[in-house]
Amino acid sequence: VTLKYFWGHTLYHYDDLPFEIDQLPDIFTNFRKQIEEKSTIRATFPTPQQVPIINGIQAGSLPTLPELGLTPPVADPRTHTHFKGGETQALLRLKHYLWETNLIAHYKETRNGLLGTDYSSKFSAWLANGSLSPRQIYHSIKQYETERTANESTYWLVFELIWRDYFRYVAMKYGNDIFKQSGIMQRPTPKNTDTTAFEHWKNGTTGIPFIDANMRELLHSGYMSNRGRQNVGSFLVKDMQLNWLLGAQWFESQLIDYDVCSNYGNWQYLAGIGNDPRPNRYFNIIKQAYQYDPQGTYVKHWCPELQQLPSARIHEPYKLTDAEQKYLRLNLGKDYPKPCVDTQKWKVKK
Repeated sequence: VTLKYFWGHTLYHYDDLPFEIDQLPDIFTNFRKQIEEKSTIRATFPTPQQVPIINGIQAGSLPTLPELGLTPPVADPRTHTHFKGGETQALLRLKHYLWETNLIAHYKETRNGLLGTDYSSKFSAWLANGSLSPRQIYHSIKQYETERTANESTYWLVFELIWRDYFRYVAMKYGNDIFKQSGIMQRPTPKNTDTTAFEHWKNGTTGIPFIDANMRELLHSGYMSNRGRQNVGSFLVKDMQLNWLLGAQWFESQLIDYDVCSNYGNWQYLAGIGNDPRPNRYFNIIKQAYQYDPQGTYVKHWCPELQQLPSARIHEPYKLTDAEQKYLRLNLGKDYPKPCVDTQKWKVKK
């Protein structure tokens, strides 16, 4: 049997890059501008009409989880997005997001959402395991732009696919450096591996509701929004001063859409040792919380012990006086943890 290899995991084909891998720009914008100007995106392969079976091989059936000695997972009732594997489900999601709902036309405005199924495309899990091709998504968007509308949102999803490509080519350029403490830029980072602090972060018991809600969603569903990932990553590295590799490895163990290049690329980006022209990037967690979850709906969904708090206090329960705690029937340190970090730096005007 002759085995043939086909490069198909990226939007832009490796052979079509306008530079050699060792000359790959270390800033994403420079990469994007060059490939958009000088490269084209190839067509998808036609779907085979039939797959020839080698003589003597009989088609069988996939074993069930119980037959493999495994217990089927039980979905957390709070989870809105229930991923199902396979190309058929991937194509149904693509059809839903573009043609049935026109959600693609509003992607840029909704992509920072936190709750629900349709605030973002949710293509990532199928992209990660190869059930959906980035070129397939691209050509579907181009068709949508021709037949329906083309705007900043339709382009922005393509923009995100280019970011995905970039992290793959960065991994090719730097190899194992993407897994090293000092990252591809060879800069020092905190090596602190405080087990107790890390347990608070991964279990969603930091005492910072916006962080805890996101971490609980990851723990119980295997998924977290892009906005959430940026905030919990910044919190781990910049506020808790913990080793960024702890976060990258926890994501690797939990994410249903885990992708090695995107995961380690994004974590290095947040830690200031990757492809980022601003190495001191920092997220003001409380400001982010009030901006993206102003009513506390997301926090209350994943932190039910805080449901009785008014929206104006939901993100900063540690500011409640003893009298307010008694009135709200919330005992900080017992019903909900006290903050594990200094919160003074997050003074914000709401």
